[in-house]
Amino acid sequence: MLNVIIGMFIPFIGTMLGSAMVFFMKKQMNEKLQNGLSGFASGVMIAASIWSLIIPGLNMAEEQGSNIPWLPVALGFLAGVFFLLLIDKLTPHIHAASEEAEGPKANLKKNTMLLLSVTIHNIPEGMAVGVVLAGLLNNNSSITLASALALSIGIAIQNFPEGAIISMPLYSSSDMSKTKAFIYGALSGIVEPIAAFITILLTNVISGMLPFLLAFAAGAMIYVVVEELVPESHGGNHDDTATIFLSLGFVIMMILDVALG
Repeated sequence: MLNVIIGMFIPFIGTMLGSAMVFFMKKQMNEKLQNGLSGFASGVMIAASIWSLIIPGLNMAEEQGSNIPWLPVALGFLAGVFFLLLIDKLTPHIHAASEEAEGPKANLKKNTMLLLSVTIHNIPEGMAVGVVLAGLLNNNSSITLASALALSIGIAIQNFPEGAIISMPLYSSSDMSKTKAFIYGALSGIVEPIAAFITILLTNVISGMLPFLLAFAAGAMIYVVVEELVPESHGGNHDDTATIFLSLGFVIMMILDVALG
C-alpha cells in the first residue's frame, strides 16, 4: 500500500519542483525553451499512452478471455477522448499561449482560467496513474510495481517543465509574487493524486473493466497532447525545437517503461 501512495504522489512532486523554477529563472521564459518543454511533455504522454496504458490494456483483455481484445481498448480510447472534449467545452479556461478563453463565458480572471486549463490537463494523468496502480493492487500480471512506478516517474518528469510553464506566466503576467506563483503552480498538480485515488476506488469496484479504463486514460492523454501541448509547443511557427524535444521525451518514457517494466 505504501508503494501505491508513493506512486500517486510522485507526479505531484514533479509539478512542485517545476513550479519552484520561478525562484531561479528570469521573469519571462525564453520562447524556444517553453516550446521545447511543451514538446517534451507531449513526447512523454504519447509514449506513456502506448507502453503504459494501451499495450497493457490489450494484454489484460486477452487474459480475461475476450474474443475481440482490441474492442474494449478501442472503445475506452474513444471514450477518453470524448470525456476530455466534454470537460473542455463545459469548463471556462484559457491556454498559456492564447489570449482567447474557451468554454462557457465566465467572469473569471485570466490567471484563474489558466489554472483551470492546467487542471483539465492533469486529470487524465492522474487517472492514468490511478488505473495502473489499481491493476497492481489487483495483482494483474500485465502490471508490475516497476512498470507502475515507471509511469509515475515519467509523468513526474513531464510535470517538471509543466510546473515551470504555469508558474512563470503567473508571475510575469501579473503583480503576483514568486512565492504565490509557486504555490498556485504547485497546487495545479494536486488534482493528479486526487484523480488517481478516485480512479483506484472505481477500478476496485469494476476491476473487469481495467482494459477499458487503461485505454480511457490513454485517450484522455492523447486529447491533451493534440488539443493543447502540440499547438502551444509550436506557437504558430515551424520551429524544430518542439519536434526535437518531443522525440526526446518519447524515447525517455519508452526506455523507462521498457527497462523498468
